[in-house]
Amino acid sequence: MSDLFEAVKSQVKADCPSIVFPEGEDDRIIKAASQLSQDKMVKPIVVGNKEEVERKAVSLAVSLDGIDIYDPASYAHFDTLVTAFVERRKGKETEESAREKLMDSNYFGTMLVYLNYADGLVSGAAHSTGDTVRPALQIIKTKPGIQKTSGVFIMVKDEKKFVFADCAINISPDADELAEIAISTAETAKTFDIDPKVAMLSFSTKGSASSMETQKVSEATTTAQEKRPDLIIDGEFQFDAAFVPAVAEKKAPDSPLHGEANVFIFPSLESGNLGYKIAQRLGGYDAIGPILQGLNKPVNDLSRGCSTDDVYKLALITAKQAINEKHAHLLHS
Repeated sequence: MSDLFEAVKSQVKADCPSIVFPEGEDDRIIKAASQLSQDKMVKPIVVGNKEEVERKAVSLAVSLDGIDIYDPASYAHFDTLVTAFVERRKGKETEESAREKLMDSNYFGTMLVYLNYADGLVSGAAHSTGDTVRPALQIIKTKPGIQKTSGVFIMVKDEKKFVFADCAINISPDADELAEIAISTAETAKTFDIDPKVAMLSFSTKGSASSMETQKVSEATTTAQEKRPDLIIDGEFQFDAAFVPAVAEKKAPDSPLHGEANVFIFPSLESGNLGYKIAQRLGGYDAIGPILQGLNKPVNDLSRGCSTDDVYKLALITAKQAINEKHAHLLHS
């Protein structure tokens, strides 16, 4: 396991947050939850039919020791969840519709996080990103001042680590949204002990080409710099000018990045999704995420093609986010 995860493991183990897995009947989830419990990293809560989860655990030859299994159909505090959900939705749900929605494992799991019965949630092994994100946006909601959530990947290879965004949520962010994504991603990078040097990517470097697309990135850069002058954010950059010092010296000699960017903000979901998958498949990087940022509490989305190891790692990341949120809350309370 990379240096990033060794560091995260040591930080998480001391607190051992509770993480809910709405897809508790999925083999990968059961195996990862079992390993997380054995390693005393998190307290797993899996959502599903108890008999089915236990049957699968036997067939997989894994232990369920230390794992709570919650079935919405028999959950003791279900009425509490219903009441709180109706109140949170402010007239958009009746008690009847709330009961129906909370039988959905993602809505059920998200309410556990909202009510502090769990510290974070990991889903998406068997659901779409929308199925994971929708309940989070409706119930947990974005932090004050954040208009939209966004999705980042931590790209890890040996001791090297980079952050790519937005690779999961916003199809075509405008300049203000791109600036917000850049600032949020810089803060996420700090969470994982990365000193953020943020490059706003385009097919142009500092005006070498001019179009609506490049102007959007340039405007976003200016907005982000004005909002957070304490951060190193620059653009617009082609990738090589942001990453290769020799190219940076020729194309952008006055930039504070000096070709040493470690946080990359893509101008669209199309480019971000392509970028992280190229780095993953051709470059041999582990792609951890998407990690959702901007929410009041950590909810993260797996790929449906994920492995047990992916589940384990994203649970660690979610646990780390939960610890950071608690510490931040204590500082401001």
